[in-house]
Amino acid sequence: MKPTLFVLAAGMGSRYGGLKQLDGLGPNGETIMDYSIFDAIRGGFGKLVFVIRRDFEKDFREKIVSKYENHIPVEVVFQDLNDLPAGFTCPEGRVKPWGTNHAVLMGKNVIKEPFAVINADDFYGRDSFAVLGKYLSELPEGAKNDYSMVGFRVGNTLSESGTVARGVCATDENAHLTTVVERTEIMRVDGVVSYKDENGEWVGIEDNTPVSMNMWGFTPDYFQYSEEYFAEFLKENISNLKCEYFIPLMVNKLINEGTATVKVLDTTSKWFGVTYAADRQSVVDKIQALVDAGEYPTKLF
Repeated sequence: MKPTLFVLAAGMGSRYGGLKQLDGLGPNGETIMDYSIFDAIRGGFGKLVFVIRRDFEKDFREKIVSKYENHIPVEVVFQDLNDLPAGFTCPEGRVKPWGTNHAVLMGKNVIKEPFAVINADDFYGRDSFAVLGKYLSELPEGAKNDYSMVGFRVGNTLSESGTVARGVCATDENAHLTTVVERTEIMRVDGVVSYKDENGEWVGIEDNTPVSMNMWGFTPDYFQYSEEYFAEFLKENISNLKCEYFIPLMVNKLINEGTATVKVLDTTSKWFGVTYAADRQSVVDKIQALVDAGEYPTKLF
């Protein structure tokens, strides 16, 4: 069974207004998301699911979904503030979405096979989709509790314009994830990749240290765990109007209690994205260089 690619796109529109962040960066106006989907199709993925906001549906279907429909089956699901477990209602004044793992939960009725989760606006690269697609497609039928994460080498994920936030990963001898620690400021200091610790000191790490770029692989049992834990999360946090139910929160819980393992898959792909406005031209240049090198056709879809 071919795995599904689940694209988190519910933040679209709210942060930038309309479709502005679907900025044409490729030679024919391709977006970063176009490259992810092209890479996923050649990496063996067999279906696309987008999670978006419902008020964005018409625009999204016309401008985005229509591009891919002749290439791969596409489904659209919706993230809504009021989509909560029985017994909970959205508190007055809440405007912030419930977070990435709430967005993932929206796929539970349409995804019955192993699936990958990615952000809509990160350029992950061909190799990352190849390694994740291979891992998911080789899982035995009915596999459970066997998850994966693409561990990008931190040196391949930096911005030339400032610091970046990354989940720095630790693994055991079997390359299974043991912890993810969010480091909010990472950059090169005197040529060495470094993060700022809790005391404001720069701590150097190896270029090959794996970091999470929110590129995960799950089997469908993940939905049930997520639903159960979301109710627990809300009991403790619902009055906090800014709390968010993030994927690493769920993953860490399942690892710590011994329910699931997460294989960290190494990739040679270089991540890039428009973290700062100043990054835009650099991303355009990097994509053009990949097209010139024959990694991508001049026109994708």
